[in-house]
Amino acid sequence: MPALFIGHGSPMNAIEDNAFSREWANLARHWPRPRAILCISAHWETRGIHVSAAAQPETIHDFHGFPKPLFDVRYPAPGSPALAQRVAELLGVAPGSHRVHLDPARGLDHGAWSVLRVIYPKADIPVVQFSLDSAQPGAWHYALGRRLAALRDEGVLIVGSGNIIHNLRLFSFHEREVPDWARRFHGLSRRLIENSDHAALSDYPALGGDARYAIPTPEHYLPLLYVLAAQRPGERPAFFNDVVISALSMTSFVIGAGAG
Repeated sequence: MPALFIGHGSPMNAIEDNAFSREWANLARHWPRPRAILCISAHWETRGIHVSAAAQPETIHDFHGFPKPLFDVRYPAPGSPALAQRVAELLGVAPGSHRVHLDPARGLDHGAWSVLRVIYPKADIPVVQFSLDSAQPGAWHYALGRRLAALRDEGVLIVGSGNIIHNLRLFSFHEREVPDWARRFHGLSRRLIENSDHAALSDYPALGGDARYAIPTPEHYLPLLYVLAAQRPGERPAFFNDVVISALSMTSFVIGAGAG
């Protein structure tokens, strides 16, 4: 199976017909049907490592200020306690000796369902979420991703859902002009991804002043590292939705099957 990084942007992309959602809707045509999906979303932060283990995860509406039709959305995909257990087995004793917690009550947050309901609208593929300990450095997350990469050979689609550039304090809904720092960081991060410079991308605080604006908090950036960690020699990223809107990038890419 491939691995996929999605710039998810606004939750409204889940119900709007726009250029972003149309790209999402076409994705699954390019690879086999996955046995299950492991999603690393920007919207589940924990201390330590948590994995959702609910058999029937609820749809979590973890936002406010949006219209009622978005709150009415349900994505009734099953969970997979067996996959959750497999994730724990692959991690073993995680770097830093963090224990893996299997959470039998955790549902699917909008970082997961907002994109999956477009890619797989039948909601018939089991979904498990993997949390982010955003207090840990990028190299720690990358090391976990390397352990999880084996799932690709087991029919599991690995999905990272976040945004490489995500600064809502500087984002303007009315003025979509891209500031210079965002333009520069967009170009730099894309070059590093194309060159498979995972060490530089993992050490994102060292990427300079533009990175501090692009990544004021790490939770939307960190899912990227899990997808990069699943990349294999010779695999090239296939980019789509590669645009920046104000202080937010929608840049997305696939590695592996169907990635060109």
